[in-house]
Amino acid sequence: MGRWKDTVETAKPITILTVDDHDLVRKGIAAILSTEPDLMLVGEANTGEQAVRLHSRLRPEVTLMDLRLPDKNGSETTREIRAQTPEAKIIALTSYDGDQDIYRALEAGVRGYLLKEMVHTDVIRAIRMVHSGKRFIPQEVTQHLNGYFPDVALTPREIEVLSLVARGFGNKEVGDVLGTAPGTIKAHVQSILSKLGAKDRTHAVTIALRRGIIHLHSPDLAASILNG
Repeated sequence: MGRWKDTVETAKPITILTVDDHDLVRKGIAAILSTEPDLMLVGEANTGEQAVRLHSRLRPEVTLMDLRLPDKNGSETTREIRAQTPEAKIIALTSYDGDQDIYRALEAGVRGYLLKEMVHTDVIRAIRMVHSGKRFIPQEVTQHLNGYFPDVALTPREIEVLSLVARGFGNKEVGDVLGTAPGTIKAHVQSILSKLGAKDRTHAVTIALRRGIIHLHSPDLAASILNG
């Protein structure tokens, strides 16, 4: 009995790195982790570049990665970390639940995907599962993948066009920004509507925001579009 107890007490805790540009989020995660003796927060990063450097130096066993960072997105940061450390175990921690966001993260190599609203109830379980070699993709996330069709994915140029349309630009203005004739922009818009099954430009923007194809830097503007 004593021998078993000694083994438990001296067991090495799971080391964790958190990556998020919001101080309150990092503090909240730190508070949750501090209640678990088998988990140890070893570092915090607020940018993608800092995350890559810290991961290389600290070699955490699990990393919680926000997908929206000020210098680069979390999927890109995940790819860079895994290029250095292929065995890195990373959990996407984000407010975004669009199918494109999920696919980008999974393709980058994350082993788990956790919405921030689920942190208090599921982050501990997610860390332990991913650390043990399993995936953590809750039903609330997988249900968003059902409507995803890779064969009708927008091209990078179409995403650029739609992002400008979302900001209220007309075809001529979009063409001026991208250095393309208005007629070509009109063709791009028609292709976008067809691929997304949208009835008009506003509908296309709404669909793209919900699916995570595009993001608006202004939360208020995004909310006003999504809420009609």
